[in-house]
Amino acid sequence: MNAFTLNRRAIMLSAVTGVSSLVVPAIGGSSSAMAQAAPALGGNSGCYRFRVGDIQATVLSDGVIGGPPRVYASDAPETELQEVLRRAFLATDHMTLNLNTLLIETGGQRILIEAGAGKTMGPNGGRLFENLAAIGLGPADINVIVVSHTHPDHVGNLRTADGGRAFPRATVFAPKADWDFFVRTDPDLSYMPVPQDFRVRFAAAIKNSLEPVRNNVALYEAGAEIVPGLTTIEASGHTPGMATFLVHSGNDQLLLTADLAYHPVINVDRPWVPGPDRDKETAFASRRRIFDRAAVDRISVLGFHFPFPGLGRLLKTDGAYAWVPANWQF
Repeated sequence: MNAFTLNRRAIMLSAVTGVSSLVVPAIGGSSSAMAQAAPALGGNSGCYRFRVGDIQATVLSDGVIGGPPRVYASDAPETELQEVLRRAFLATDHMTLNLNTLLIETGGQRILIEAGAGKTMGPNGGRLFENLAAIGLGPADINVIVVSHTHPDHVGNLRTADGGRAFPRATVFAPKADWDFFVRTDPDLSYMPVPQDFRVRFAAAIKNSLEPVRNNVALYEAGAEIVPGLTTIEASGHTPGMATFLVHSGNDQLLLTADLAYHPVINVDRPWVPGPDRDKETAFASRRRIFDRAAVDRISVLGFHFPFPGLGRLLKTDGAYAWVPANWQF
């Protein structure tokens, strides 16, 4: 067993210890100080600020989507899948997936990584704009938008309700292989484990969402540096051109895993295969290569669909990997 291979039980114990160290100090302090700091009870924050070296970063929630757990764990034995979900205190008939877009501010530019779903995949998306407003920004303040792939939950917010450009000043970067497959042709989505009518709506949502930027999109090949401090990493398989991202400044790094995994309980702690992966063998290889890099190099990770704010680290275990959420920064 090497330094990066840990027993699952030890990881769970260490994760519990980490949570305890975060919670206990918060109980101290005077009641008056706590009362002054108490937020309004209208709802929880959908914004989470942190730094990557000199880069200011903010996770902005676009809300949630979801579906049957089987869709996201296509090869899981049914009895085991149900038991794993129950033991994680998750619903066994519906899996909730978050939409964690990331705003980075560097070099005088505001770059949004992933545009979010809007209402393309259900009524609980589309919260990106109110969360932008909560940090004092609007759509016109975004200079660049980079999407990992062109599924609707990553591009849905690019189109306004009346068909216009939602981010009027932003240059949109999309992977060329995805554009060729999903936009320039009528894609064959028979590989997706969903009803045919859902596939038809899914394909239409991609084209509709991207229509406002169709004539001025910037297509990239994975491996390109979009701006200094933001590099794309080849991660094909889920889609023909999916990329992941490395945000880096000085010695600090943050790895965004896009849709390599949907939920840590079923795709990290267990190695089950996401059903929407178009080329499952290639996606598996991409997942293993990038997860290994994150574990060995101890890189902070942001999971697009992970529980908000989606930040943590990956550890390699005896059977797969383990997800350790980052301690909350107040």
